[in-house]
Amino acid sequence: MVENIDTTSRQLKQALEDGKTIIVTTLQKFPFIVGQIDELGEKRFAVIVDEAHSSQTGESTKHLKTVLAADSLEEAEREDGDEEEDLEDRIIAEMRRRGRQKNVSYFAFTATPKPKTLELFGTKQEDGRFGAFSLYTMRQAIEEGFILDVLENYTTFRTYWSLLKKIEDDPRYEKKKATYLLKSWVDLHEHAIEKKVEIMLDHFADRVAPRIEGKTKAMIVTRSRKHAVRFKLSADRRIREKGYPFKSLVAFSGTVRDGGRDFTEAGMNGFSESQTAETFKRDEYRILVVANKFQTGFDQPLLHTMYVDKKLGGVNAVQTLSRLNRVYPGKQETMVLDFANDVDEIQKAFQPYYDRTILTEGTDPNLLYDLQNRLADFHVYEPSDVDGFAQVYFDPKGTQDRLHACLEPPIDRFRELPEEEQTGFRGQLQDYVRLYAFLSQLLNFTDADLEKLQVFGRFLSPKLPTPPGGLPIEIRQQIDMESYRIRQTASGKIPLERGVGELQPITKGVLLPTPDEMEALSRILKELNDRFGTDFTDEDRVFIEQLEAKLAGDESLEASIRVNTPENARLTFDHVVGDRLQEMIDSNFKFYKQITDDPEFAKEFLGWLFERYRQRSANAAGPNAQ
Repeated sequence: MVENIDTTSRQLKQALEDGKTIIVTTLQKFPFIVGQIDELGEKRFAVIVDEAHSSQTGESTKHLKTVLAADSLEEAEREDGDEEEDLEDRIIAEMRRRGRQKNVSYFAFTATPKPKTLELFGTKQEDGRFGAFSLYTMRQAIEEGFILDVLENYTTFRTYWSLLKKIEDDPRYEKKKATYLLKSWVDLHEHAIEKKVEIMLDHFADRVAPRIEGKTKAMIVTRSRKHAVRFKLSADRRIREKGYPFKSLVAFSGTVRDGGRDFTEAGMNGFSESQTAETFKRDEYRILVVANKFQTGFDQPLLHTMYVDKKLGGVNAVQTLSRLNRVYPGKQETMVLDFANDVDEIQKAFQPYYDRTILTEGTDPNLLYDLQNRLADFHVYEPSDVDGFAQVYFDPKGTQDRLHACLEPPIDRFRELPEEEQTGFRGQLQDYVRLYAFLSQLLNFTDADLEKLQVFGRFLSPKLPTPPGGLPIEIRQQIDMESYRIRQTASGKIPLERGVGELQPITKGVLLPTPDEMEALSRILKELNDRFGTDFTDEDRVFIEQLEAKLAGDESLEASIRVNTPENARLTFDHVVGDRLQEMIDSNFKFYKQITDDPEFAKEFLGWLFERYRQRSANAAGPNAQ
């Protein structure tokens, strides 16, 4: 009855042609049998998807549909007549492969549905919202003892640091870029990592290691592969110095170049990557340092504690922290020590998935045309570039060399753009590719230009050059860390409420960043020191300026001000400000708390901010604005 596809794609092809009743496989095997599989006849298929996520809403499902729906596609082709197939016919055939097929039904399981997942697999209700066909909630699973509550014991920390300018000169740099890079430099500083590792490992040894009869394990979640390398090295030093009776492992992909040395997961662990998960089961390995790997889908019931040093938000926060929720004999609770997120951020991430999740409305397909027009405005490519690429791509005799040659002129034009425009184009191109792959499964598009731009963008995007990262060496030579300390800010249970959690649909693409103003390095450092120290006097002004900059780029807010009465527009304004404040908690926690904890202050501040926004909008609209 059941055929488990555990070798090659040929095994999948044979199982389908032999009419096996139940086939267990991965999505990645279907592309290799497209065009090779024999006629499947009038068969109907139920596709049961375990852990539904973005791969089911994107490009990769097209091959699965092509294989299973071959008969219906051939029927559609017969309806088109016997005329010789041209480029347009081939593009339309490709578009049909993406859409819903009459002989294929989908059933998807997930604990953390994204808006795309709910819209694709969910049931559309009379009010236009989308909900799950069947539901077993996180709340119910916790109450009935099938999983543990990972928010039961949650402790947050905040870091405070001060930088010192070591030179007499006061060079000028782009403010936003320098601010971001200086914060990154601090996060990677040896002293900062050692202080965090000291807290983590001492906590594990004293509070965690003795639990579950001495079998507990912990995960350290880092923000990048380079962080993972340095955390692993620091953890091993701490283990040796303190004589702790356990070992650590690390998990990251590829090769990391740091300090003139190359590091790999296999090299640091002493065995191949494929053995990491299995080796972590051994009693002596108690700490796993990760960078993206093992944050989702990893099942290790002895994981008891997580040390988080990475920004987490939305579904990513839920999936990462849920590595701890597996039950095990003697495992009574879990613990989280978080050095990068606030309680409010984690609560906001979990709340939509706690009881019942609803998508408020479907995605507006006009967003696709908006992105198409925005991309054209960059003038990186001409219509002839897209058409020429499509001629080669949809030609059965087309070659990779010819495809790459078609991309060279757009890449050259991209290099001539200012850096901020390069960022805007790259982000919006990726948005377009993902959005089209998703919407084309819901709607039967007939505009061949959309398909051509999607395949063109899918090939162009990874070839676009990226700006060099990291802090310029001249800045690193001009600064030093004067002080660094970590303070606990909260500890206890993060409460969640019963009821419907609402997810919002995709609303728009990436907005162009505003040009950075140039400021002296001393002023940048002063703002940073104010922001992360204890005196926030000058920081309040900076925080407000940043908040206003975010509001100025919000298109939905602009539209609301334009078409609504001031009273109704104020409701939208307060809602948007609340969202932006959530995003900016790290920028100024004291100011954020002052707004959320003091209703009178919030009322005065929001009223003042709203009037400034209205005035700026009126000035921008010109003298004829209503």
